[in-house]
Amino acid sequence: MHSSGVVDEAWYDDDAGPVARPYTMTGGRTAPTRGEFDLISLVVARRGVAPRTPLFPEQARIVELCHHPVSVAEVAAELDLPLGTVRVLLGDLLTAGLVETHEPPMLSELPTEHLLEAILVGLRAL
Repeated sequence: MHSSGVVDEAWYDDDAGPVARPYTMTGGRTAPTRGEFDLISLVVARRGVAPRTPLFPEQARIVELCHHPVSVAEVAAELDLPLGTVRVLLGDLLTAGLVETHEPPMLSELPTEHLLEAILVGLRAL
């Protein structure tokens, strides 16, 4: 506020969006209480499980989105929420038994030189 009593609102940025809502949804937490969620981890809603407590609209939307396996990155993009916020919400849903996660398979070893050469030959043929 200026000494004239006029409020200076120049520091507001309409494009930034609300920051209080994600903070409220997570209770100020920045990490999930349960589970680790890579960007490519798949999340799927558990069928026939009802929430014991009311869900935030975003949590209900996550459960709705995850009737089929969806990656954590896709959930964050669909909800237009920061990844950290989505991870906390997913952790809460995991604790409540409403979702389950499936980690992507890890490569046990690097591709062989033969495989890489075959891929290169295939690409050149295009």
